[in-house]
Amino acid sequence: MNTTITYRKASENDIDYLLDLRTKTMNPHYADSHLSTDRETTLQRILYQFEKANIILLNNEPVGLLKINRAADKTEVLQLQIDPGQQGKGLGKTILSDILAEASAEGKTVSLSVLKTNKAQNLYKSLGFKIVDEDKQSFFMEFQGGFESFSHL
Repeated sequence: MNTTITYRKASENDIDYLLDLRTKTMNPHYADSHLSTDRETTLQRILYQFEKANIILLNNEPVGLLKINRAADKTEVLQLQIDPGQQGKGLGKTILSDILAEASAEGKTVSLSVLKTNKAQNLYKSLGFKIVDEDKQSFFMEFQGGFESFSHL
């Protein structure tokens, strides 16, 4: 599959797209976790650290959201959502692999959280993320290690 993944900064014009994307990708997991799925709560989740939001483009068409915080000592994947019609094609794995390679080259830890009801945790584990903590609804995961530990993937 000849695909080009690029990113553009999200803007207010993307809010409707992001509401639809989040409703399709996350609301089933929130419902399974007995968390709110109403429009206002969904919008609050979208607007959380919105300045770090990037629309994922596949061949210049929007297919998802990557919200990432790159700090001096670690990289935090705040949100990663791929449109259900594009899931299972390796996009999430490619995006995360790029993030891990970049962070590993800089000696940074990569962290994220995932709802316990979300099967995406299997992808994270397959990439080398380890559960470092948990609460009632979520696992908190980290990928640690230099470039050497990443290069086996």
